[in-house]
Amino acid sequence: MRTRILALFCLALLSTSGLLAQNWYYPSFGAAWETRAPETYGWDAEALQEAVAFAEGNEYTGSRDLRQAILEGFRREPYHEILGPVKKRGGPAGMILKNGYLVASWGDTRRVDMTFSVTKSFLSTVAGLAVDRGMIPGTDSRVGETIWDGTFEGEHNGKITWAHLLQQNSDWSGTLWGLHDWADRPPNEGGIDDWRNRKLIEPGTVMEYNDVRVNVLAYSLTHLWRAPLPAVLKSDIMDPIGASTTWRWYGYDHAWTVIDGYKVQSVTGGGHSGAGIFISAEDMARFGLLFLSNGKWDGKELLSEAWIREATTPSAPNPNYGHMWWLNQAGPRQWEGVPESVYYAAGFGGNFIVVAPEQDVVMVLRWLEPSQIGSFVAQVFDAMR
Repeated sequence: MRTRILALFCLALLSTSGLLAQNWYYPSFGAAWETRAPETYGWDAEALQEAVAFAEGNEYTGSRDLRQAILEGFRREPYHEILGPVKKRGGPAGMILKNGYLVASWGDTRRVDMTFSVTKSFLSTVAGLAVDRGMIPGTDSRVGETIWDGTFEGEHNGKITWAHLLQQNSDWSGTLWGLHDWADRPPNEGGIDDWRNRKLIEPGTVMEYNDVRVNVLAYSLTHLWRAPLPAVLKSDIMDPIGASTTWRWYGYDHAWTVIDGYKVQSVTGGGHSGAGIFISAEDMARFGLLFLSNGKWDGKELLSEAWIREATTPSAPNPNYGHMWWLNQAGPRQWEGVPESVYYAAGFGGNFIVVAPEQDVVMVLRWLEPSQIGSFVAQVFDAMR
């Protein structure tokens, strides 16, 4: 207790004397991440280390051979198979940033691993870039007004807006890359005939986590941009934030479309059939820091604050979900002891980017047992107090 009081006293002196840097840290390409002692911000260093030990001691229990973990995790899906690249994973790793400075890290933070549905938050960001540039007049506009190749034809699919796809409440019906929407994460009740002949749900009324429909969004954005989405993400986001050259964004091996006479791969928004974004914890941390900074990187706007606000606004059917970001709002997924302002990207196997805007904090976790994420974040908040 005495040590913490002394740290808080020193922090006050530094702040009033102007010796404590007020500017945030934005690591340049290839730079070693600058660190700050947790005590610099009045944090309890011992409590923070206990949180790190908790993350290291609660590794995801699935196989490190992710091909096996995927096949086991989605065994209920009829016709499920691996269709894109898969990579064996490493062990637990993570980073905690305050104002961009590194206050804690563990594991191999430069190892490139699959990130599964964390990819969805990157995909959402490519949609945000399109909104910022006026390529999409607004997320309430119908997708079929732009993508007129039959993907959004019919009484039901014709109603679907960009927001419906981003919030996963479109109930888009169809087949993409040979995968049926009804075969992805089917209900616990019934069988194939029931799922195939189900009654369609009005778009915007019920959220259903569904990778086929997410991949429909990726396909639609590919045609909207008339370019590969990894190239858009690289030029407009990842290069400007100084990300490494090691990350990759894959699609299924057979998921190719023709744009302006060129074959272009349509990437996935997840990895439960393989593919998605393969990335290091450090590059994930840069992405989280961009959102923490309201879309600005070292003073330069890459993504509008308006988009980040929209992306992290609760959807009507699910208060815990925005535009492919999970929200810590009151609801079934709320983390106890953690502010409602916190939002996060989450992927299979325990991959997370957690953004705490009121505290100016970003947390990145790799391979934490998913049921333990709320406990971990609560422990970090306890260390801040």
